Amino acid sequence: MRIHAIHRLHKARLARATKPFNARGGSVDRCEFCMVNRHLCICEHKPSLTSQAAFLLIMFDDEVLKPSNTGRLIADLFEDSFAYIWHRTEPDCDMLAVLRDPQWQPYLIFPSEYAPEREVTNIHVQHGKRPLFVLLDGSWKEAKKMFHKSPYLADLPLLSISPQEMSRFRLREASKKNQLATAEVAAKIVARYGETHNAQLLDLWFDVFREHYETGKKQRQLPVPGALERLKSAQ
Repeated sequence: MRIHAIHRLHKARLARATKPFNARGGSVDRCEFCMVNRHLCICEHKPSLTSQAAFLLIMFDDEVLKPSNTGRLIADLFEDSFAYIWHRTEPDCDMLAVLRDPQWQPYLIFPSEYAPEREVTNIHVQHGKRPLFVLLDGSWKEAKKMFHKSPYLADLPLLSISPQEMSRFRLREASKKNQLATAEVAAKIVARYGETHNAQLLDLWFDVFREHYETGKKQRQLPVPGALERLKSAQ
């Protein structure tokens, strides 16, 4: 089991909590890493991949505590993943250092309608750099707040997606039509970057998580064949 940035952030956020996080399903006995019901743990099935892409997730305060968060699925597969809690007035110094690190070429993933002058349609990475895809992880209302109140993001080029299909994620109610889960968005960005197999693996890993999470929530049996079989056949 590789301990990644979101595992560490989750542990740190729990350590500073002043009261228990009692979201829906908070009493379920979950695997501390994949956050699925322990008897349905998916950790041993996690695929491995090699990628030039890196991700930086800026997470609204309680988002990292939610077992339904899909940002952790990105960090599961992409070794160069960073995660920080958003602070409006005191942004994390380590996060700012990552954004300024010359090895990365950051792109902010956000709808272009909010800053059309910053939109880029293609990912052109300068020689010697690697793309760093920045995701604002939270509810739509929270993501907009982070976008508008984070001056250190104001100069980053925007990559925007316009999904035609509805999200496969039924664990949360979307506030916008065709709003996708964080991992679904990341998969589309990776595909645009040209790593189509990695995008497929992330999509399939998302389906495995979704299927196991929903099965535990509804106390049903896993479908056979299901998402896990599709993942295995793609590796």
